Amino acid sequence: MKTINFTIVLCLTALLFTSCKDETMSKAKQNIDEYTSYVDSVSDLNGTEANLNWKEIENGYSNHKSMAMLNLNNIKKNEALKIDIDKATSKFEAYKVQIEEEMQQQKIQDLRIQKDNFRMSLLGKNYINDDMKFEWINKNNILSVYQNFVDTTEANKDNYSREDWDEIKLLYEAIDTRKNTVEKEGLSSSDNRKIAGLKLKFAPMYTLNRMGAKSEENANSKKN
Repeated sequence: MKTINFTIVLCLTALLFTSCKDETMSKAKQNIDEYTSYVDSVSDLNGTEANLNWKEIENGYSNHKSMAMLNLNNIKKNEALKIDIDKATSKFEAYKVQIEEEMQQQKIQDLRIQKDNFRMSLLGKNYINDDMKFEWINKNNILSVYQNFVDTTEANKDNYSREDWDEIKLLYEAIDTRKNTVEKEGLSSSDNRKIAGLKLKFAPMYTLNRMGAKSEENANSKKN
């Protein structure tokens, strides 16, 4: 009787072990299926959608992959499941490289647009991006360019960062360089005097506000 009971216990134990093992593998397969499905779904998103939700996408990817790797020891014994994980991982990594390249290009483009808009606000609607040569400035419009530049700087002086002031100085020096050429083309004495007055107004405004922006930046840096 004891022998029979012992045999039954062994059988039940074996069945229970097999059942647990099957359940573990079933759960592992389910997690891997969900992982591969997630990768397939996000990889179908276009660059714009992915850029807007990239943090959430990466978090979702990490969570799904962690779940898929829970039963790694059992997965290693199942070549098909291991292949599924490797394929999904490779697919996502390739997609990630693509999206990050697109985001970097978009960032560069956004910065370029931002820079052009900043310059146009200072130089006026006739501004042309010509690598700081400013050949579009001539004896007929140079006074209006200086006037717009100084007026815009004065109106926004409290909002400019140190980097903004550095860009302003760069542009201002480029205008002055162009002025040397324009003077030879016959700039009127009246316009020249008015420009001189604008330059006298700009110089101290630049110096004081550039120093103020740097001091504020240093103060904020210490707080952080």
